[in-house]
Amino acid sequence: MAPSLSRTAPAKINLCLHVTGQRPDGYHLLESLVVFTQFGDRLTVSPSSEDEFTVTGPQATGLPVGAENLVLRARDLLREETGHVEHVAIKLEKNLPAASGMGGGSSDAASTLILLNALWKLGLKQDRLARIALKLGADVPMCLSETPLIARGIGEDITPLSAVAELSVLLVNPGVPVSTPEIFRKLERKENPPLPPLTALDTAPALFDWLHRTRNDLQEPATRIQPEISHCLSALLATGAELVRMTGSGATCFGLFSSQEAAERAREEISASHPDWFVVATSLLHETEAFDHV
Repeated sequence: MAPSLSRTAPAKINLCLHVTGQRPDGYHLLESLVVFTQFGDRLTVSPSSEDEFTVTGPQATGLPVGAENLVLRARDLLREETGHVEHVAIKLEKNLPAASGMGGGSSDAASTLILLNALWKLGLKQDRLARIALKLGADVPMCLSETPLIARGIGEDITPLSAVAELSVLLVNPGVPVSTPEIFRKLERKENPPLPPLTALDTAPALFDWLHRTRNDLQEPATRIQPEISHCLSALLATGAELVRMTGSGATCFGLFSSQEAAERAREEISASHPDWFVVATSLLHETEAFDHV
């Protein structure tokens, strides 16, 4: 029997997010610098005599485990696309809060496609996997790459970046629900300036200089809907982070630091003052993780 395969499904962070327009079908046009972190969920797939799906981990409570879960949708879509019918047991260790702006479900789906492609020896190339992934949502193809990129359109137009500075990041979520559709409805302007011209982003000073000329257009309406996000941003600012911002449509916020030591100090400080918040210090991911044989 083939061995089990396991890999991390990393958190996705929008270092900036510009809303530049809206299509006639209602989808918003975006431009975003997207990165991934060392921290994320964990997926394990194993040969099995019947299909199984189990969810564990600190953020497992309340997570749907039926057909609506993106992990199972990815499994079923891959079967539909390839005709493969072999049973599989899938274990999801849920470490990222759900619906938190970190692309947890999309990253889980992408890792499921990667793992099952290997476990089932399908031999699908990256471009074929990306076409399959797009059927699961605009964020899933970018989560296949796990490397820094610029995303445009509704998220499907992806430009990989050759190098982005190695930074540490503190992820903080105050545990409040946010509705992405409501945030877009509260967005006063749908046509905003695009990202500034790309420059070299391979050093911390250059990256910070470029990022300070960007923004997250969803941050202001999100904080009006959930003022706790403002408290989260203020707590991060007080730690001396080089840049503080909300990711995606929230409610997760992040602070960027030039050293892991500074990020760890900030984690201790915020965890002590807000023990009920999700607080994790990690670093940006610069290489796609291979899977582990278990």
